[in-house]
Amino acid sequence: MARQPISKKELKRRKKIAMAVFLTCITGAMIGGSIHVMELGSMRMDEMRAKISYDPTDISQHVRAAGEDILIQAKSEARVDEHVFYTASSVKALLTPEIWHELGSVIEVPAGDFTMGTDASRANNEDKPEHTVDVPKFWIDKYPVTQAQYAQFVISRHYRPPLNWSDGEIPKGLNDHPVTLVSWYNARDYCAWAGKRLPDEAEWEKAARSTDARRWPWGDKMDVSRLNTYYQIGHTTPVTKYEHGASAYGVMDMAGNVSEWTFNALSKYPDATLHTKLSPVQDQFKGVGQESVEGIVKRVMRGGSWKGDPFSTVSYHRNYSLPNMASDFYGFRCASSKPHHEVQP
Repeated sequence: MARQPISKKELKRRKKIAMAVFLTCITGAMIGGSIHVMELGSMRMDEMRAKISYDPTDISQHVRAAGEDILIQAKSEARVDEHVFYTASSVKALLTPEIWHELGSVIEVPAGDFTMGTDASRANNEDKPEHTVDVPKFWIDKYPVTQAQYAQFVISRHYRPPLNWSDGEIPKGLNDHPVTLVSWYNARDYCAWAGKRLPDEAEWEKAARSTDARRWPWGDKMDVSRLNTYYQIGHTTPVTKYEHGASAYGVMDMAGNVSEWTFNALSKYPDATLHTKLSPVQDQFKGVGQESVEGIVKRVMRGGSWKGDPFSTVSYHRNYSLPNMASDFYGFRCASSKPHHEVQP
């Protein structure tokens, strides 16, 4: 029996039915998949709720995210549950006598004019204009303050250790690295304890640039072999590592490694036509140990860091931060208006 041809009308009807079936299947699959995902999500939420459920009186064991940082900071400030394993003798054992002696080195920077700031077109506005400053003679630490040196201060003053010191101890292998996670207040207090002070930023820049307006402590050309910057290493390095990165005066590690606190609040430079004479720096530390939330101003930082870009390591560049902030690339060194033998901690 011959098969009857399908009419156009019937063919059109069958296509509509096939499309409807296809769409129904797709819709069913999507709904089924959505229900499955929702069920998985519900199960996951139940698991998460089970993990984070706690007795309100046991909250300290279940704090999360930013709240955890707040709790750690509060405990650290209050020195709660602290385990300090250092004594004066155990701190001394952290470094060799030769290294301790070297870290105590202080450099004399003679009085006189130097060129501060820059007129470079690509420099930040805070770095301009280039101007001349007459700086009295001063003394500045050859190296940034190290973790081991800061440990002496911590045990002497029963002072809060940096937050990355687990159970009050320096992280392994960092004894001769610059101390980090210190605020401007911490740096100020250490320098006062050592019988010194934070350097004025003009002092810091002169110690780094000398009197020939060089861009980096060693000269005008960037040389990655002379400093630790731009994540080339990924962390701090020993303060004695870059011997060829010294300034003309012999001050070390003034480019890269850690961004160093200075005493100054951030403000605009004077007009370039004015000749500025820096007054002897003194009485910085009235009220040491006290922090005022009101009237907090940004403090100038110098030298760039192991995280910063190469431009941030030029000696005239000014970075800045609030004085109560701390980070893993913030450090400092001390200065004094007196000769080394007159400084008594």
